[in-house]
Amino acid sequence: MSLDRDARLLFLTRGLRMFGYGFVSVILVLYLASIGLSDWEIGLLLTLTLLGDAIISLWLTTHADRVGRRRVLLVGSALMALAGLGFALTSNLAVLVVAATVGVISPSGNEVGPFLAVEQAALSQTVSDDRRTGVFAWFNMTGSFATAFGALGGGALAGALIAAGHIPADAYRGVILGYVAVAVALAVVFGLVSPAVENRTAPDLTVARRLGLHRSRRTVARLSALFALDAFGGGFVVQSLIAYWLHLRFGADPAVIGGALFGANMLAGISALAAARIAARFGLIRTMVFTHLPSNVLLIMVPMMPTLPLAVIVLLARFSISQMDVPTRQSYTMAVVDPDERSAAAGVTGIARSIGAAAAQQGAAPLYGAALFAGGLPLVIAGSLKIAYDLLLYRSFRGLSERRQK
Repeated sequence: MSLDRDARLLFLTRGLRMFGYGFVSVILVLYLASIGLSDWEIGLLLTLTLLGDAIISLWLTTHADRVGRRRVLLVGSALMALAGLGFALTSNLAVLVVAATVGVISPSGNEVGPFLAVEQAALSQTVSDDRRTGVFAWFNMTGSFATAFGALGGGALAGALIAAGHIPADAYRGVILGYVAVAVALAVVFGLVSPAVENRTAPDLTVARRLGLHRSRRTVARLSALFALDAFGGGFVVQSLIAYWLHLRFGADPAVIGGALFGANMLAGISALAAARIAARFGLIRTMVFTHLPSNVLLIMVPMMPTLPLAVIVLLARFSISQMDVPTRQSYTMAVVDPDERSAAAGVTGIARSIGAAAAQQGAAPLYGAALFAGGLPLVIAGSLKIAYDLLLYRSFRGLSERRQK
């Protein structure tokens, strides 16, 4: 795959960032519980993490093409460091609330912050339309592999620190400080990106814009509503909560959990690569829907497994096909909007996903302690909501010509 220097740097920043997200997601809920927060307070913090991210990222991404993409990426790196420092340096709930709301931290191990929207827009102008889905597939595979190694590293580091005699809270705090170091490294690499990634299209002052959008407002609004539903379901099964459930249900320690999530993210990355070839033959919408449906059936089956090995096997099977919709969804969004709307469209749909996920977070953590499905009720809810999203997406967009979706 031939990429220019800026595209290679963006692949590197994606890898660094997702490593950091995976690194901290394995221990985040365990850390909050270890410093004495209740399930309700943990749910509140996870919700505020995503809501604050949504508000700040919405402004940054919808203005990125005008104020500068590199500036937005550097601001995002600073917000990552701020969140990590806030979580590491205090157990005071009020300070944690501020850090969660203003900073950027990922409870799920998935993408948060203004980064992805801006990177998608920048990458889209470095490759031809017929290569975009394939490049996005490799981009997502890079992120999934990095998340996998981050989860493995975070779990291993926490386990090693505990084995060395540190109390769990201090061991988990060491992982969070590692997240701060990743944020600093990310800022350094973003500083190396050239001005060539900036928007090259002169703004058309004759068209009315709202949130950086003009012609594509209605399409982006429909996509955003559907993506929010998908993310609302996903908010019940963020990676840190899955780690928490595996610990509560089966007594799994951080190193075992990190290993399981490592495998899950590796499989997710490989599945993203397969998506490009499938989409080239069957189209983006069909690929998004018909690979996502069976993954959600498998998600519903996870809490019905009686042992840790069986639960992990079904979870891994789910992850092996769960991410095929991601590069296709991203490429679809870039295809159906004008070039000068790309950062805004990716930002608005991404924020819709953040809001959807945040809406689920408050109630998700307490549900993991419920008796039904041995605390696995959130996984059943998530799978059911995601199946509804798949059916609605297919119904809404199957008739749209895919001429611009390649």
